[in-house]
Amino acid sequence: MIETTHSLRVRYAETDPMKYVYYGNYAQYLEVARVELMRTIGLSYEEIEKRGIWMPVSQYEIKYLKPAKYDEILNIITRVEKFPGVRIVFDYEIYNPSKELITTAKVTLYFLCAETQKIVRCPDFLASLLKPYWSTTT
Repeated sequence: MIETTHSLRVRYAETDPMKYVYYGNYAQYLEVARVELMRTIGLSYEEIEKRGIWMPVSQYEIKYLKPAKYDEILNIITRVEKFPGVRIVFDYEIYNPSKELITTAKVTLYFLCAETQKIVRCPDFLASLLKPYWSTTT
């Protein structure tokens, strides 16, 4: 399993009139955390795309437990619990400054060959970076 934590501050433009984060902005927060997890293992999304692999989202689930508010620093824990095959699943927990769990989410992406537009298994260059985080791969 791989797990990272990324912090971000809620900006005013991301909130509604109640100063709560507008629900549509959570997808961007999760994407930022996902991109940072990939950087942690040593590979940017840009590098993945340069190598001919796209990673479109196929499923997005989110549960809002409490609102995030303007100017709060949120901690987003991102996990990949299962070694990827043709899909990679990211699980998230978002905590407010009081360390309360305020949101949970799951985002599934699949690996797509940019040239053929066909779904492929996790490419070797990515799998080799992920393998150290699992004692065995499936």
